[in-house]
Amino acid sequence: MKGEFHSPSLEHEFFPGQVNPDSLWFDEFLGGAFALDRLMLIRILMILVVTAFFFFAMRKPKLIPSGVQNFAELALDFVRIHIAEDILGKKEGRRFLPIIAAIFFTVLAVNLPTIIPFLNISPSARIGLPLVLALVAYVAFIYAGVKRHGFGKFVKSSLIIPGLPTFLHFLVAPIEFFSTFVLRPLTLTIRLMANMLAGHLILVMLFSATNFFFWQLNGWTLLAGGTILFAIAFSFFELMVIFLQAYIFALLAAVYIELSLHADDH
Repeated sequence: MKGEFHSPSLEHEFFPGQVNPDSLWFDEFLGGAFALDRLMLIRILMILVVTAFFFFAMRKPKLIPSGVQNFAELALDFVRIHIAEDILGKKEGRRFLPIIAAIFFTVLAVNLPTIIPFLNISPSARIGLPLVLALVAYVAFIYAGVKRHGFGKFVKSSLIIPGLPTFLHFLVAPIEFFSTFVLRPLTLTIRLMANMLAGHLILVMLFSATNFFFWQLNGWTLLAGGTILFAIAFSFFELMVIFLQAYIFALLAAVYIELSLHADDH
């Protein structure tokens, strides 16, 4: 048997404005305003899957859960106990649980296609989705601070550190502004996107190397066995990364909300 190797390209997958028009769906509807490429379709698919899962699990909740409801409640309890309440306390944790849980399960769901056969790509590796999720967390922690302290006091408490000499405020306040209102959503976005993009690239290279050694370099066929083992092992590692990225994103969102709630406790 003789195969053919095609070098992988990210040009039409990850970079906005570089999508191949031939790979779009609904591109003729309303002038292409609702055109969808493969990544967008996978995003929609995974959001529908996680929504359907919780709808099915909680459609008829029982006092003593079992089956799918039990698994769904265990997942929600993990977010509630180990993220929301652990960072925010019971009262505020329950208050902000819906948004923290939504972030956690959205990130988890859209990261999973990285290792799902025939999907094999992470929608989080394109900046749009991580940016939207970071903006949701951004709005949440600003809302928490403004609701607790009022807009003026929240901004002042976030920028002004008590006890500093007056002249230092001209140096420290811009740094605090950049750190709080610019760097937080930026780092949330880049962390998620970069980790998932890097994982995808490594998997692409490992499976591409397997293809290359097996089909193109017949004298090196045995190396294909080694690269496929590395690819499988890295797929399990990537599964851990998928969970960790969801956990870290939701955890940092909770931390930022907590910092806003106690902005006056510098």
